[in-house]
Amino acid sequence: MTAPSFAARVWLAAGDPQQLLPAREQMAFTLGFHIILVPFGVALTTLMLIAHYRGVRHNDRAALLLARRWSKVAAVLFAVGAVSGTVLQFEMGILWPGLMKQYGPAFGFPFAIEGLFFFLEAIFVSIYIYGWDRLGTRLHFASGVVVSIASAGGAAAVVAANGWMNRPGGITMRDGKLVAVEPALVFFNNAFWLEFLHMLTAAYIVAGFVVAGVYATGILRGRRTRYHQLGLVIGFTTAAVGLPVQVVLGDLIARHVYKEEPAKFAAIELLPTTGSHVPETLGGVLVDGKVQGGVPIPDMASQLAGFKPSTVIRGLDLIPVDVRPPDHLVNIVHLAFDTMVGTTALLLGSGVWFAWLWWRHRTTLTTNRWFLRAASICGAISVVSMESGWVVTEVGRQPWTVVGLLLTRDAVTTHGNLWPMFAGVVVIYAAVGTAAIAVLRSMARRWQDDGDDAVAVPYGPKRFGGNRSEELVS
Repeated sequence: MTAPSFAARVWLAAGDPQQLLPAREQMAFTLGFHIILVPFGVALTTLMLIAHYRGVRHNDRAALLLARRWSKVAAVLFAVGAVSGTVLQFEMGILWPGLMKQYGPAFGFPFAIEGLFFFLEAIFVSIYIYGWDRLGTRLHFASGVVVSIASAGGAAAVVAANGWMNRPGGITMRDGKLVAVEPALVFFNNAFWLEFLHMLTAAYIVAGFVVAGVYATGILRGRRTRYHQLGLVIGFTTAAVGLPVQVVLGDLIARHVYKEEPAKFAAIELLPTTGSHVPETLGGVLVDGKVQGGVPIPDMASQLAGFKPSTVIRGLDLIPVDVRPPDHLVNIVHLAFDTMVGTTALLLGSGVWFAWLWWRHRTTLTTNRWFLRAASICGAISVVSMESGWVVTEVGRQPWTVVGLLLTRDAVTTHGNLWPMFAGVVVIYAAVGTAAIAVLRSMARRWQDDGDDAVAVPYGPKRFGGNRSEELVS
Protein backbone atom coordinates (compact mmCIF):
# COMPACT_ATOMS: atom_id res chain seq x y z
CA MET A 1 0.00 0.00 0.00
CA THR A 2 1.36 3.41 -0.90
CA ALA A 3 1.99 6.06 1.74
CA PRO A 4 -0.91 8.43 2.36
CA SER A 5 -0.85 11.72 0.52
CA PHE A 6 -0.26 15.05 2.27
CA ALA A 7 -4.02 15.77 2.10
CA ALA A 8 -4.77 12.44 3.72
CA ARG A 9 -2.27 13.09 6.51
CA VAL A 10 -3.93 16.45 7.15
CA TRP A 11 -7.50 15.13 7.19
CA LEU A 12 -7.07 11.74 8.82
CA ALA A 13 -6.23 11.22 12.46
CA ALA A 14 -4.46 8.16 13.80
CA GLY A 15 -6.74 5.16 13.71
CA ASP A 16 -9.21 6.63 11.21
CA PRO A 17 -10.13 4.26 8.36
CA GLN A 18 -8.61 5.12 5.00
CA GLN A 19 -12.11 5.34 3.51
CA LEU A 20 -12.96 8.36 5.68
CA LEU A 21 -11.24 10.99 3.52
CA PRO A 22 -12.78 10.00 0.14
CA ALA A 23 -16.17 9.42 1.75
CA ARG A 24 -16.22 12.86 3.32
CA GLU A 25 -14.96 14.56 0.18
CA GLN A 26 -17.55 12.77 -1.96
CA MET A 27 -20.35 13.82 0.39
CA ALA A 28 -19.01 17.39 0.41
CA PHE A 29 -18.97 17.46 -3.39
CA THR A 30 -22.41 15.96 -3.92
CA LEU A 31 -24.05 18.04 -1.18
CA GLY A 32 -22.34 21.18 -2.47
CA PHE A 33 -23.69 20.49 -5.96
CA HIS A 34 -27.18 19.49 -4.88
CA ILE A 35 -27.77 22.37 -2.51
CA ILE A 36 -27.40 24.87 -5.37
CA LEU A 37 -30.51 23.31 -6.92
CA VAL A 38 -32.57 23.42 -3.72
CA PRO A 39 -33.49 27.14 -3.89
CA PHE A 40 -34.89 26.72 -7.38
CA GLY A 41 -36.99 23.73 -6.39
CA VAL A 42 -38.26 25.50 -3.27
CA ALA A 43 -38.49 29.15 -4.31
CA LEU A 44 -38.50 29.48 -8.10
CA THR A 45 -41.94 27.91 -8.14
CA THR A 46 -43.14 30.61 -5.73
CA LEU A 47 -41.67 33.34 -7.92
CA MET A 48 -43.50 31.67 -10.78
CA LEU A 49 -46.76 31.87 -8.81
CA ILE A 50 -46.19 35.54 -8.00
CA ALA A 51 -45.83 36.29 -11.71
CA HIS A 52 -48.77 34.02 -12.50
CA TYR A 53 -51.03 35.75 -9.99
CA ARG A 54 -50.04 39.18 -11.23
CA GLY A 55 -50.65 38.10 -14.81
CA VAL A 56 -54.18 36.90 -14.09
CA ARG A 57 -55.08 39.57 -11.54
CA HIS A 58 -53.87 42.54 -13.60
CA ASN A 59 -54.20 41.12 -17.11
CA ASP A 60 -50.42 41.37 -17.40
CA ARG A 61 -49.09 39.60 -20.47
CA ALA A 62 -45.43 39.98 -19.48
CA ALA A 63 -46.06 38.44 -16.06
CA LEU A 64 -47.86 35.44 -17.57
CA LEU A 65 -45.01 34.94 -19.99
CA LEU A 66 -42.52 35.00 -17.11
CA ALA A 67 -44.58 32.45 -15.21
CA ARG A 68 -44.75 30.12 -18.19
CA ARG A 69 -41.04 30.31 -18.89
CA TRP A 70 -40.04 29.98 -15.25
CA SER A 71 -42.15 26.84 -15.02
CA LYS A 72 -40.05 25.30 -17.80
CA VAL A 73 -36.81 26.30 -16.07
CA ALA A 74 -38.12 24.82 -12.83
CA ALA A 75 -38.88 21.56 -14.62
CA VAL A 76 -35.33 21.30 -15.99
CA LEU A 77 -33.76 22.01 -12.60
CA PHE A 78 -36.18 19.61 -10.92
CA ALA A 79 -34.94 16.85 -13.23
CA VAL A 80 -31.31 17.65 -12.40
CA GLY A 81 -32.12 17.73 -8.71
CA ALA A 82 -33.81 14.35 -8.98
CA VAL A 83 -30.58 12.85 -10.34
CA SER A 84 -28.27 14.46 -7.79
CA GLY A 85 -30.68 13.76 -4.93
CA THR A 86 -30.97 10.10 -5.90
CA VAL A 87 -27.18 9.75 -5.82
CA LEU A 88 -27.16 11.26 -2.35
CA GLN A 89 -29.74 8.76 -1.15
CA PHE A 90 -27.59 5.86 -2.31
CA GLU A 91 -24.48 7.42 -0.79
CA MET A 92 -26.02 7.40 2.65
CA GLY A 93 -26.17 3.61 2.62
CA ILE A 94 -22.97 2.94 0.69
CA LEU A 95 -20.64 5.41 2.38
CA TRP A 96 -22.13 5.51 5.87
CA PRO A 97 -23.38 2.02 6.77
CA GLY A 98 -22.59 2.63 10.45
CA LEU A 99 -25.14 5.44 10.52
CA MET A 100 -27.84 3.50 8.70
CA LYS A 101 -27.27 0.27 10.63
CA GLN A 102 -27.37 1.91 14.04
CA TYR A 103 -29.80 4.78 13.51
CA GLY A 104 -31.54 3.99 10.23
CA PRO A 105 -35.02 3.65 11.81
CA ALA A 106 -34.72 7.23 13.13
CA PHE A 107 -32.59 8.93 10.50
CA GLY A 108 -34.46 7.26 7.65
CA PHE A 109 -37.88 8.52 8.73
CA PRO A 110 -37.44 12.12 7.47
CA PHE A 111 -36.14 10.78 4.17
CA ALA A 112 -39.25 8.61 3.80
CA ILE A 113 -41.33 11.76 4.21
CA GLU A 114 -39.09 13.56 1.72
CA GLY A 115 -39.78 10.82 -0.82
CA LEU A 116 -43.53 11.38 -0.51
CA PHE A 117 -43.12 15.12 -1.05
CA PHE A 118 -40.82 14.42 -4.01
CA PHE A 119 -43.44 12.35 -5.81
CA LEU A 120 -46.14 14.91 -5.04
CA GLU A 121 -43.96 17.66 -6.45
CA ALA A 122 -43.13 15.64 -9.57
CA ILE A 123 -46.79 14.96 -10.29
CA PHE A 124 -47.94 18.55 -9.90
CA VAL A 125 -44.98 20.04 -11.77
CA SER A 126 -46.16 17.97 -14.72
CA ILE A 127 -49.76 19.05 -14.23
CA TYR A 128 -48.80 22.72 -13.99
CA ILE A 129 -46.69 22.70 -17.15
CA TYR A 130 -49.24 20.63 -19.06
CA GLY A 131 -52.00 22.92 -17.80
CA TRP A 132 -50.98 25.95 -19.82
CA ASP A 133 -53.72 26.44 -22.43
CA ARG A 134 -55.63 23.46 -21.01
CA LEU A 135 -56.73 24.06 -17.42
CA GLY A 136 -58.94 26.76 -16.00
CA THR A 137 -57.32 29.69 -14.25
CA ARG A 138 -58.01 28.65 -10.67
CA LEU A 139 -57.27 24.96 -11.12
CA HIS A 140 -54.04 25.71 -12.94
CA PHE A 141 -52.87 28.16 -10.28
CA ALA A 142 -53.81 25.69 -7.53
CA SER A 143 -51.61 23.02 -9.12
CA GLY A 144 -48.68 25.44 -8.88
CA VAL A 145 -49.45 26.10 -5.22
CA VAL A 146 -49.19 22.36 -4.54
CA VAL A 147 -45.78 22.32 -6.22
CA SER A 148 -44.56 25.13 -3.99
CA ILE A 149 -45.89 23.48 -0.82
CA ALA A 150 -44.49 20.06 -1.75
CA SER A 151 -41.04 21.47 -2.50
CA ALA A 152 -40.97 23.26 0.86
CA GLY A 153 -42.12 20.05 2.55
CA GLY A 154 -39.32 18.09 0.92
CA ALA A 155 -36.77 20.64 2.09
CA ALA A 156 -38.24 20.47 5.60
CA ALA A 157 -37.77 16.70 5.66
CA VAL A 158 -34.11 16.91 4.65
CA VAL A 159 -33.48 19.68 7.18
CA ALA A 160 -35.19 17.53 9.82
CA ALA A 161 -32.68 14.74 9.18
CA ASN A 162 -29.79 17.19 9.36
CA GLY A 163 -31.18 18.82 12.49
CA TRP A 164 -31.55 15.41 14.12
CA MET A 165 -27.86 14.71 13.56
CA ASN A 166 -27.06 18.00 15.31
CA ARG A 167 -29.58 17.58 18.15
CA PRO A 168 -30.66 13.91 18.25
CA GLY A 169 -33.91 13.13 20.05
CA GLY A 170 -36.96 10.91 19.87
CA ILE A 171 -35.02 7.68 20.35
CA THR A 172 -34.55 5.21 23.18
CA MET A 173 -31.20 3.46 23.53
CA ARG A 174 -30.57 0.31 25.56
CA ASP A 175 -27.16 -1.33 25.86
CA GLY A 176 -25.91 0.82 22.99
CA LYS A 177 -28.71 -0.22 20.65
CA LEU A 178 -31.70 1.67 19.32
CA VAL A 179 -34.84 0.06 20.70
CA ALA A 180 -37.58 2.65 20.15
CA VAL A 181 -38.25 5.63 17.87
CA GLU A 182 -40.77 8.43 18.25
CA PRO A 183 -41.11 9.71 14.66
CA ALA A 184 -42.65 13.08 15.57
CA LEU A 185 -39.80 13.89 17.98
CA VAL A 186 -37.23 12.75 15.43
CA PHE A 187 -38.70 15.02 12.75
CA PHE A 188 -39.46 18.02 14.97
CA ASN A 189 -36.19 17.85 16.87
CA ASN A 190 -34.76 20.71 18.90
CA ALA A 191 -32.85 22.10 15.91
CA PHE A 192 -35.61 21.71 13.30
CA TRP A 193 -37.59 24.93 13.30
CA LEU A 194 -34.69 27.37 13.27
CA GLU A 195 -32.73 25.34 10.70
CA PHE A 196 -35.77 24.91 8.47
CA LEU A 197 -36.79 28.57 8.53
CA HIS A 198 -33.17 29.56 7.95
CA MET A 199 -32.89 27.25 4.93
CA LEU A 200 -36.30 28.21 3.55
CA THR A 201 -35.45 31.91 3.73
CA ALA A 202 -32.05 31.25 2.17
CA ALA A 203 -33.80 29.50 -0.72
CA TYR A 204 -35.93 32.54 -1.46
CA ILE A 205 -32.93 34.85 -1.19
CA VAL A 206 -30.79 32.77 -3.54
CA ALA A 207 -33.53 32.13 -6.10
CA GLY A 208 -34.60 35.77 -6.01
CA PHE A 209 -31.10 37.13 -6.51
CA VAL A 210 -30.19 34.63 -9.24
CA VAL A 211 -33.39 35.40 -11.16
CA ALA A 212 -32.89 39.14 -10.69
CA GLY A 213 -29.29 38.82 -11.85
CA VAL A 214 -30.35 37.18 -15.11
CA TYR A 215 -32.70 40.03 -15.99
CA ALA A 216 -30.32 42.72 -14.73
CA THR A 217 -27.71 41.33 -17.12
CA GLY A 218 -30.26 41.36 -19.93
CA ILE A 219 -31.12 45.01 -19.25
CA LEU A 220 -27.43 45.93 -19.22
CA ARG A 221 -27.16 44.33 -22.65
CA GLY A 222 -29.89 46.54 -24.02
CA ARG A 223 -33.04 44.44 -23.53
CA ARG A 224 -35.01 47.12 -21.69
CA THR A 225 -38.44 45.57 -22.16
CA ARG A 226 -41.07 45.49 -19.47
CA TYR A 227 -40.66 41.70 -19.44
CA HIS A 228 -37.05 42.04 -18.24
CA GLN A 229 -37.87 44.84 -15.83
CA LEU A 230 -40.63 42.79 -14.22
CA GLY A 231 -38.36 39.76 -13.91
CA LEU A 232 -35.75 41.91 -12.15
CA VAL A 233 -38.26 43.49 -9.77
CA ILE A 234 -40.01 40.23 -8.78
CA GLY A 235 -36.73 38.44 -8.11
CA PHE A 236 -34.99 41.25 -6.29
CA THR A 237 -38.00 42.17 -4.18
CA THR A 238 -38.39 38.58 -2.99
CA ALA A 239 -34.72 38.37 -2.02
CA ALA A 240 -34.63 41.81 -0.41
CA VAL A 241 -37.66 41.04 1.77
CA GLY A 242 -36.05 37.80 2.93
CA LEU A 243 -32.73 39.36 3.95
CA PRO A 244 -33.74 41.08 7.22
CA VAL A 245 -35.68 37.95 8.19
CA GLN A 246 -32.55 35.91 7.56
CA VAL A 247 -30.42 38.21 9.72
CA VAL A 248 -32.82 37.74 12.66
CA LEU A 249 -32.93 33.97 12.14
CA GLY A 250 -29.15 33.81 11.91
CA ASP A 251 -28.82 35.63 15.21
CA LEU A 252 -31.28 33.24 16.88
CA ILE A 253 -29.45 30.22 15.49
CA ALA A 254 -26.09 31.54 16.70
CA ARG A 255 -27.48 31.82 20.24
CA HIS A 256 -28.97 28.34 19.96
CA VAL A 257 -25.59 26.97 18.88
CA TYR A 258 -23.91 28.85 21.75
CA LYS A 259 -26.16 27.05 24.25
CA GLU A 260 -26.53 23.62 22.64
CA GLU A 261 -23.43 23.02 20.47
CA PRO A 262 -20.44 24.51 22.33
CA ALA A 263 -17.80 22.87 20.13
CA LYS A 264 -19.32 24.32 16.97
CA PHE A 265 -19.66 27.75 18.56
CA ALA A 266 -16.04 27.69 19.76
CA ALA A 267 -14.97 26.87 16.19
CA ILE A 268 -17.12 29.68 14.79
CA GLU A 269 -15.54 32.14 17.22
CA LEU A 270 -12.02 30.69 16.82
CA LEU A 271 -11.83 30.29 20.60
CA PRO A 272 -9.21 27.85 21.95
CA THR A 273 -9.80 28.65 25.64
CA THR A 274 -12.88 29.33 27.76
CA GLY A 275 -13.39 32.86 28.95
CA SER A 276 -15.45 36.02 29.10
CA HIS A 277 -14.99 39.31 27.23
CA VAL A 278 -14.39 37.21 24.13
CA PRO A 279 -13.66 39.26 21.00
CA GLU A 280 -15.25 38.65 17.62
CA THR A 281 -12.30 37.68 15.45
CA LEU A 282 -12.60 38.55 11.77
CA GLY A 283 -10.40 36.27 9.73
CA GLY A 284 -7.46 34.55 11.35
CA VAL A 285 -6.71 30.86 11.86
CA LEU A 286 -5.67 28.46 14.58
CA VAL A 287 -2.07 27.26 14.40
CA ASP A 288 -1.01 24.77 17.08
CA GLY A 289 -4.03 25.77 19.14
CA LYS A 290 -3.29 29.50 19.04
CA VAL A 291 -5.02 32.25 17.08
CA GLN A 292 -2.85 33.69 14.34
CA GLY A 293 -3.85 36.80 12.41
CA GLY A 294 -7.36 38.15 12.24
CA VAL A 295 -8.91 41.41 13.41
CA PRO A 296 -10.43 41.19 16.93
CA ILE A 297 -13.43 43.31 17.91
CA PRO A 298 -13.22 43.51 21.72
CA ASP A 299 -16.00 41.85 23.74
CA MET A 300 -18.22 41.46 20.67
CA ALA A 301 -18.58 37.65 20.72
CA SER A 302 -19.59 37.66 24.41
CA GLN A 303 -21.95 40.56 23.78
CA LEU A 304 -23.65 38.78 20.90
CA ALA A 305 -23.87 35.47 22.76
CA GLY A 306 -25.29 36.70 26.05
CA PHE A 307 -26.02 40.42 25.60
CA LYS A 308 -23.21 41.41 27.97
CA PRO A 309 -19.40 41.48 27.73
CA SER A 310 -19.01 39.27 30.80
CA THR A 311 -20.77 36.33 29.09
CA VAL A 312 -18.59 33.23 29.35
CA ILE A 313 -18.10 31.27 26.14
CA ARG A 314 -16.90 27.69 26.36
CA GLY A 315 -13.73 27.18 24.37
CA LEU A 316 -12.20 24.18 22.67
CA ASP A 317 -10.26 23.41 25.85
CA LEU A 318 -13.48 22.10 27.47
CA ILE A 319 -14.07 19.62 24.63
CA PRO A 320 -12.64 16.16 25.46
CA VAL A 321 -9.41 15.64 23.57
CA ASP A 322 -10.61 12.50 21.80
CA VAL A 323 -13.55 14.36 20.19
CA ARG A 324 -12.05 17.83 19.94
CA PRO A 325 -12.06 19.14 16.36
CA PRO A 326 -8.52 19.65 15.02
CA ASP A 327 -7.22 23.06 14.02
CA HIS A 328 -7.84 22.64 10.30
CA LEU A 329 -11.53 21.85 10.83
CA VAL A 330 -11.89 24.77 13.22
CA ASN A 331 -10.33 27.06 10.60
CA ILE A 332 -12.73 25.85 7.92
CA VAL A 333 -15.76 26.50 10.14
CA HIS A 334 -14.53 29.91 11.28
CA LEU A 335 -13.63 31.17 7.80
CA ALA A 336 -16.86 29.79 6.33
CA PHE A 337 -18.83 31.62 9.01
CA ASP A 338 -16.97 34.86 8.26
CA THR A 339 -17.70 34.37 4.56
CA MET A 340 -21.38 33.76 5.24
CA VAL A 341 -21.70 36.87 7.40
CA GLY A 342 -19.65 39.03 5.02
CA THR A 343 -21.60 38.04 1.92
CA THR A 344 -24.89 38.48 3.76
CA ALA A 345 -23.82 42.01 4.69
CA LEU A 346 -23.10 42.76 1.02
CA LEU A 347 -26.48 41.41 -0.02
CA LEU A 348 -28.22 43.36 2.73
CA GLY A 349 -26.55 46.51 1.44
CA SER A 350 -27.83 45.79 -2.06
CA GLY A 351 -31.31 45.30 -0.61
CA VAL A 352 -31.17 48.69 1.12
CA TRP A 353 -30.00 50.25 -2.16
CA PHE A 354 -32.91 48.63 -3.98
CA ALA A 355 -35.39 49.91 -1.38
CA TRP A 356 -33.95 53.43 -1.65
CA LEU A 357 -34.23 53.48 -5.42
CA TRP A 358 -37.74 52.08 -5.26
CA TRP A 359 -38.82 54.71 -2.75
CA ARG A 360 -37.14 57.80 -4.17
CA HIS A 361 -36.23 57.09 -7.77
CA ARG A 362 -38.49 54.29 -8.95
CA THR A 363 -38.27 55.39 -12.57
CA THR A 364 -34.48 54.94 -12.50
CA LEU A 365 -34.55 51.51 -10.84
CA THR A 366 -33.89 49.71 -14.10
CA THR A 367 -31.73 52.41 -15.65
CA ASN A 368 -29.15 52.88 -12.89
CA ARG A 369 -26.24 50.98 -14.40
CA TRP A 370 -24.29 50.72 -11.15
CA PHE A 371 -27.26 49.14 -9.42
CA LEU A 372 -27.80 46.79 -12.36
CA ARG A 373 -24.15 45.75 -12.25
CA ALA A 374 -24.48 45.02 -8.54
CA ALA A 375 -27.73 43.11 -9.10
CA SER A 376 -26.12 40.99 -11.82
CA ILE A 377 -23.56 39.54 -9.36
CA CYS A 378 -25.81 39.22 -6.30
CA GLY A 379 -26.92 35.76 -7.43
CA ALA A 380 -23.35 34.41 -7.34
CA ILE A 381 -22.72 36.10 -3.97
CA SER A 382 -25.88 34.56 -2.51
CA VAL A 383 -24.82 31.08 -3.64
CA VAL A 384 -21.44 31.54 -1.94
CA SER A 385 -23.25 32.68 1.22
CA MET A 386 -25.52 29.63 1.22
CA GLU A 387 -22.67 27.20 0.57
CA SER A 388 -20.69 28.78 3.40
CA GLY A 389 -23.61 28.32 5.78
CA TRP A 390 -23.81 24.64 4.97
CA VAL A 391 -20.07 24.26 5.55
CA VAL A 392 -20.56 25.74 9.03
CA THR A 393 -23.42 23.33 9.73
CA GLU A 394 -21.77 20.18 8.38
CA VAL A 395 -18.10 20.65 9.23
CA GLY A 396 -19.01 22.27 12.55
CA ARG A 397 -20.55 18.97 13.66
CA GLN A 398 -17.30 17.05 13.18
CA PRO A 399 -15.94 14.71 14.38
CA TRP A 400 -19.54 13.56 15.01
CA THR A 401 -22.05 12.24 12.50
CA VAL A 402 -24.73 12.13 15.21
CA VAL A 403 -23.59 14.50 17.93
CA GLY A 404 -22.80 12.66 21.15
CA LEU A 405 -23.80 9.27 19.73
CA LEU A 406 -21.85 8.36 16.61
CA LEU A 407 -18.43 9.49 15.44
CA THR A 408 -17.91 9.97 11.72
CA ARG A 409 -15.02 7.50 11.69
CA ASP A 410 -17.38 4.86 13.12
CA ALA A 411 -20.11 5.62 10.58
CA VAL A 412 -18.00 5.29 7.43
CA THR A 413 -17.63 2.09 5.44
CA THR A 414 -14.40 0.19 5.96
CA HIS A 415 -14.45 -1.78 2.70
CA GLY A 416 -12.96 -1.06 -0.69
CA ASN A 417 -11.28 1.85 -2.40
CA LEU A 418 -13.73 4.77 -2.60
CA TRP A 419 -11.68 7.02 -4.84
CA PRO A 420 -12.88 5.39 -8.12
CA MET A 421 -16.47 5.78 -6.91
CA PHE A 422 -15.82 9.43 -6.12
CA ALA A 423 -14.36 9.94 -9.59
CA GLY A 424 -17.41 8.30 -11.17
CA VAL A 425 -19.76 10.57 -9.24
CA VAL A 426 -17.79 13.64 -10.37
CA VAL A 427 -18.14 12.51 -13.99
CA ILE A 428 -21.88 11.92 -13.61
CA TYR A 429 -22.49 15.27 -11.94
CA ALA A 430 -20.32 17.08 -14.48
CA ALA A 431 -22.30 15.51 -17.32
CA VAL A 432 -25.66 16.31 -15.74
CA GLY A 433 -24.61 19.85 -14.86
CA THR A 434 -23.23 20.51 -18.34
CA ALA A 435 -26.39 19.14 -19.96
CA ALA A 436 -28.57 21.32 -17.72
CA ILE A 437 -26.60 24.45 -18.57
CA ALA A 438 -26.76 23.61 -22.28
CA VAL A 439 -30.54 23.13 -22.14
CA LEU A 440 -31.09 26.35 -20.21
CA ARG A 441 -28.89 28.33 -22.59
CA SER A 442 -30.73 26.86 -25.54
CA MET A 443 -34.06 27.87 -24.02
CA ALA A 444 -32.76 31.38 -23.32
CA ARG A 445 -31.52 31.81 -26.89
CA ARG A 446 -34.82 30.60 -28.30
CA TRP A 447 -36.80 32.96 -26.09
CA GLN A 448 -34.52 35.84 -27.02
CA ASP A 449 -34.86 35.12 -30.74
CA ASP A 450 -38.63 34.84 -30.47
CA GLY A 451 -38.87 38.18 -28.72
CA ASP A 452 -41.28 38.98 -25.94
CA ASP A 453 -44.32 39.28 -28.21
CA ALA A 454 -43.82 36.19 -30.35
CA VAL A 455 -45.07 33.69 -27.75
CA ALA A 456 -48.84 33.44 -27.50
CA VAL A 457 -50.31 34.50 -24.19
CA PRO A 458 -51.19 31.52 -21.97
CA TYR A 459 -54.89 30.73 -21.47
CA GLY A 460 -55.24 33.67 -19.10
CA PRO A 461 -57.88 36.35 -19.22
CA LYS A 462 -58.92 35.79 -22.82
CA ARG A 463 -60.18 32.23 -22.47
CA PHE A 464 -61.45 32.30 -18.92
CA GLY A 465 -62.97 35.72 -18.48
CA GLY A 466 -61.66 39.26 -18.33
CA ASN A 467 -60.21 41.53 -20.98
CA ARG A 468 -58.38 40.49 -24.12
CA SER A 469 -54.87 39.54 -23.03
CA GLU A 470 -53.30 40.20 -26.40
CA GLU A 471 -54.20 43.88 -26.05
CA LEU A 472 -52.31 44.31 -22.77
CA VAL A 473 -49.49 46.78 -22.48
CA SER A 474 -46.01 45.44 -23.03
